[in-house]
Amino acid sequence: MKRTPFTDGWQFREKVNPFAEIGGPAAPYVDVSIPHDALIRTERDPEGEAAAAYFRGGAYQYRKVFFAPEARDSVQIEFEGVYRDAMVYINGDFAGQRPFGYSAFTIDAGPFLREGEENEIIVEARAHRDSRWYTGAGIYRDVWLWTGGDIRIPGDGLRLSTPDVEEGGAVVEVVVKVENAGSRARTVDVAVRLDGPDGEQAASGIAPITVRPGGSALSRQRLFVHSPKLWSENTPELYAASATLVHGDETVDTAAAVFGIRRLQLDPVHGLRVNGRSVKLRGACVHHDSGILGSATFAAAEERRVRLLKEAGFNAIRSSHNPLSAAMLDACDRLGVYVMDETFDVWTSAKSDFDYSLNFSDWWERDVESLVAKDFNHPSVIMYSIGNEIPETGSAVGGMQGRALAEKIRTLDPTRFVTNAVNGMLAVIDDVKKMAAQAASAGQAEHGDGDAAGINTLMAGPGDFMNQIGASALVTEKTAESFGVLDVAGMNYLDSRYEMDSSLFPNRIIVGTETFPTHIDLNWAKVTAFGHVIGDFTWTGWDYLGEVGIGRPQYLAPGEAPAFGAPYPWIAAWCGDIDLVGFRRPASYYREIVFGLRPAPYIAVSRPGHEGAQFYAGPWTWSDSIGSWTWPGHEGDDLTVEVYSDADEVELRLDGRSLGRSSTGAANRFKTEFRVTYAPGELTAVAWRGGAAAETFTLKTATGPLALAVASDRLSLATDGTGLAFVELELVGADGTLFTAADRDVLVTVSGAGVLLALGSADPAPTTLYGESSHRTFDGRALAVIRATGPGPIVVSASAEGCDVVTLVLNPE
Repeated sequence: MKRTPFTDGWQFREKVNPFAEIGGPAAPYVDVSIPHDALIRTERDPEGEAAAAYFRGGAYQYRKVFFAPEARDSVQIEFEGVYRDAMVYINGDFAGQRPFGYSAFTIDAGPFLREGEENEIIVEARAHRDSRWYTGAGIYRDVWLWTGGDIRIPGDGLRLSTPDVEEGGAVVEVVVKVENAGSRARTVDVAVRLDGPDGEQAASGIAPITVRPGGSALSRQRLFVHSPKLWSENTPELYAASATLVHGDETVDTAAAVFGIRRLQLDPVHGLRVNGRSVKLRGACVHHDSGILGSATFAAAEERRVRLLKEAGFNAIRSSHNPLSAAMLDACDRLGVYVMDETFDVWTSAKSDFDYSLNFSDWWERDVESLVAKDFNHPSVIMYSIGNEIPETGSAVGGMQGRALAEKIRTLDPTRFVTNAVNGMLAVIDDVKKMAAQAASAGQAEHGDGDAAGINTLMAGPGDFMNQIGASALVTEKTAESFGVLDVAGMNYLDSRYEMDSSLFPNRIIVGTETFPTHIDLNWAKVTAFGHVIGDFTWTGWDYLGEVGIGRPQYLAPGEAPAFGAPYPWIAAWCGDIDLVGFRRPASYYREIVFGLRPAPYIAVSRPGHEGAQFYAGPWTWSDSIGSWTWPGHEGDDLTVEVYSDADEVELRLDGRSLGRSSTGAANRFKTEFRVTYAPGELTAVAWRGGAAAETFTLKTATGPLALAVASDRLSLATDGTGLAFVELELVGADGTLFTAADRDVLVTVSGAGVLLALGSADPAPTTLYGESSHRTFDGRALAVIRATGPGPIVVSASAEGCDVVTLVLNPE
C-alpha cells in the first residue's frame, strides 16, 4: 500500500457540547499542524495536580476535510498516537476508537467515504486525571493515509528477522503478508530484495503466492547475505528491504523497510551479548514529552534527544512508561542505541482516577500487537517490557497476567527478550501497609502517640527503605512467579537483590530498570562485577514535564519537613541528567566519568545564598550545583566546589595557585569537595594519576560586556513541514564564556518561510509557558524551536535587555 502524510489541513478546538450550540454560535476551529499537543499552551491551575504539572486537562476535537483518493480500493488512516480515548468519525459516522494513548492504530476509512465529494474526519481526544506525569493531549504523533488495490501488502506487512548470523554470512527471513480484498483467488509473485549499507544489492528472491478471496497469506523467504555488516551501538549498519507483488509484467504493490543484521544472546554468565560481544547497558529512562514542545512528536526532536543522550554516554533507552514513537526508534537505529520498549504503567490496579486500568482487560492484547508491529523491524529494540511497577506482580493473579503478556509477545516476536520493571515494595504494598499500621499501633500503645515510625523511616531514606523491603523474604516469595515468566528480571530500586539473587536464583538475569541517579557509582560497580546483571537505567536521562520537583533540592527551616514534589509554578521533575531543553547537568558528567568514558575531571559549584538552611536531597536529587565560576555579588564568600574524577587525586587551582589536593576515584565515589573563597578568575581541576599531573578542566568567570549568542543545530531545513531547527540562545561575556548570573527576557521573532514553534528554558518553575515570543533565560540559556513552513529562507532574530540584536538565517534544503 502507498503511504502519504496526512498531517496538513487539520483544525482544532476544545470539544463542544452539541446541545450547547443549538441556537447559539458554533465554537470556532483554528488551523493547526499535526503533530499537535492540545494541552501544552493552555493555562495551568495553581490548585491542580502536581503530577500533571498543574495542567487542567480537557476534551478536544480535530477536523480535516479531504477528497477521497481516486480509483481507490482500500483507504486506511493510521494514527501513530492520540492521547487519549480517541474516537474517530468520518462523515458523521463512528469509524473507530482507541482508549490507550500510546498505541498506533488504523481506521478503515473506505466504507465511510463519498467518492467525488468532500469528506470530513473528526477525531476526539481527552486527558483528565489519567496519568502520573504530563501526557499532553490530542493528535500528538504523525498521521498517515494508506491507499491500495485489491491485492496489497498492508502497512505492517513486511517483517524482517535474522535467525542465523555468523561471521561469514547471515540468513535474513523476509515475511510478506499479502491481502486479497477481491472476490476471487489471486496468484502473484513476491519479489524481495535486500540492499546493503552501501546501497548495493545484498540478496534477492522470488516466490509465488496464492491468496483466497477476502483472506490473507504469508510469503516467507530466507535470503543469505554474504559477509554481512552487523548492527550494534558502535556500528549501526542498516540494510534496506523491498517487497514487490508482480502479476505478469505488472507491479501490483510494493513495500519497503529498513532493518539491521545482529545476533542477540542472553545467559547468566556472559550476560547480554550482541554479535557475540558482551554488552553492559548504560541506560536512560525517558518520558515521551520533548520538554518545551510538550508531547508533540517531531522526528527532528526525537533524533536530537537520542543524539544528545548518546553523546552524554548512554547506549540504551528505556521508554517510560509507554511505547516509544516510531521516530525515536528510527533515530536509535541510525545512531546505535539499544531500546527497551515498554508497554504499560498499569494493568488492572489503578494508579490514577481515570487511567488505562479501566480499559486494560479489553484492550491489552490489541495494544501489545500494535507495539510489536511498530518495533519488529527495528534492530535497536532488543527487549520488551510488559509493565512498570505493577502492584499485581506480588500476587498469583498478577503472575498469570504477566505470563499472558509475555507469551503474547513471544508469539508475535520470538526474536527479542521480555522483561518487567518490578518494584518490590509496590509488589507487597498491602503487606507493607499492614505492617506499618501494626507498627504505628504498637508505637501508640507504648509511647502514647501515633507516630508511624515506618513513615519517618521512608521520608528519611526512601531508597534505603525500598531496598530493605525489596531484599526481604516476603518479596522473594511473592515475586517469584512474576520474575519467573521473564527472560530478564527488571528491577526498580532493587539493587540490594543483585548479588543475593545470583545464589537464590542462579539462572536469573537482572537489569536495573529504574535506579536512583545518586547511586550510579554503586550500581555500576555491581553491573560490571556480576555477569548476570546486564545494565542500569537511571531515572532519568532527560528531564520531563510533570511529577514536579521530585528531584528538586530543598532548603529547610528548623523543624520543617521535606516535601515530595513541588508547588506551582513548578512544571518539571528536575531529575534528568539532561535538562528540559537539552543541556547537560553536572550529574551527566559524573555519570560519564563513572562509566569510564570521560578521563577529564569536572567542576560543579553549589549555588550560594542558602546559608543557615538545612539542605535536603531526596533520592532523585543531585546537588544544587552548576558548572559555573561566575557569581557576582559573592566575592569573598566561601563556596562549595565539587570535583568529579576517576583519577587517584585531583588538585584545585585558582588562577594557577594551588588550593590543595584531595583523593577521588572509585574508593571515594569519584568525587570530592573543596571550600573556596570566591574571586573571579580561572578555576582549574587537575587529575593526578600515578603521581603525575594528567587531564585538566577549567571554569572561567564571564567578564566584560554582556552579549547574546545564537547557534543552531542546523542551518538548512526540510520544507515539507518536518524540518525543525533548535536554536540555542546564550548570554555570554566578552570571550564567549556563558554568563550564568545575568538572566533576562529574550525576545525571538521569526520571518520568512518559518514559524516559532516553541521558546523556553530549563527553568523547572517558569512563570511563562512555551508558546510566547518572549521567555526568561535560566542559568544564562534558552532554546527556540523553529519550524519550516515552506520553501525560502527563515530569518530568526533575538534580542535581550542590554544586548545587541542577533540574527540567524536558516535556508531550505
